[in-house]
Amino acid sequence: MYKALVKPALFNIDAERAHHLVFDNLRRAASVPGAKAVLRGLYNFQHPSLEREVFGLKFPNPVGLAAGFDKNAALTDELATLGFGFVEIGTVTPRPQSGNPQPRLFRLPQDEALVNRMGFNNDGAAVVAARLAQRKNRQLIIGGNIGKNKDTPNERAAEDYVACFEALAEEVDYFVVNVSSPNTPNLRQLQEKKPLIELLQQVQERNLSRATPRPLLLKIAPDLTDSQLDDILEIARETKLSGLVGTNTTISRDNLQTDAAHVTSLGAGGLSGRPLRARATEVIRYLHQRSDGALPIIGAGGIHSAADAQEKLAAGASLVQLYTGFIYEGPALVSQINKALVSR
Repeated sequence: MYKALVKPALFNIDAERAHHLVFDNLRRAASVPGAKAVLRGLYNFQHPSLEREVFGLKFPNPVGLAAGFDKNAALTDELATLGFGFVEIGTVTPRPQSGNPQPRLFRLPQDEALVNRMGFNNDGAAVVAARLAQRKNRQLIIGGNIGKNKDTPNERAAEDYVACFEALAEEVDYFVVNVSSPNTPNLRQLQEKKPLIELLQQVQERNLSRATPRPLLLKIAPDLTDSQLDDILEIARETKLSGLVGTNTTISRDNLQTDAAHVTSLGAGGLSGRPLRARATEVIRYLHQRSDGALPIIGAGGIHSAADAQEKLAAGASLVQLYTGFIYEGPALVSQINKALVSR
């Protein structure tokens, strides 16, 4: 039904407006008595062989929703009915911010891709934490993807990440430090070795001082060279990271089917979806092999089918995340992947 009826209607309107429309309708539908049970019956596939224990957390299945879809933790209870093993909220910044000017989200249907330059639009850490505290489903594993405000200079970026950590620490199960979005000016400079070590050490210092530290992960860009990926692994060891998320969106526009002039007219932003699949898998495989499998990896980038998810897991990912594939393929993709993992 999604691909035959819902998707064509949504793809006829502005991408960001369609996103909000989906949110509103899912919230309304789930509020109808018995509707959540119906959604769980349609989309929630469970099997003991799907369970995973990764960085100390027990996941009911390895398929999660990537950060960027539910930035403000507004729909976690409803998303739980769709069969996800975990949901990553954010990117959250200490203070609310509106993000970049609209339009800032674009579809490339020929490539089954998206280009976004959202710019960390979110309600701020305090509001998101309060919203998470009110959620009804406390079993769903929640990841907190954190970033810095646009107007915070890089030399003070660690203060923003620490502030987000402290605001959300009681409400999320793991954290992801996002320094790899291409949509906040100069943010990717924080991926350089020295500033990244300093930033992670400050967050980790607060984390390890807690009675129950949270797993701390780092989300990386697919555009890093092999030597930069080696630096990431060294940084991960030095700062005692629990894992990595590979990968974020790419600034590359190579090998697209969409007319190049049209792509250029859309302007800057991160590309996600099918064109990212191969490179994201390469990064996962490289990191897995170079670390001898010692560092858990959440695989993301171009997962549009069960085969795509299996490819990421075979390359060394412990878990996978959907975003663009979820938009193009619909909610049935989650159960399709889980069923394929059970039957393989």
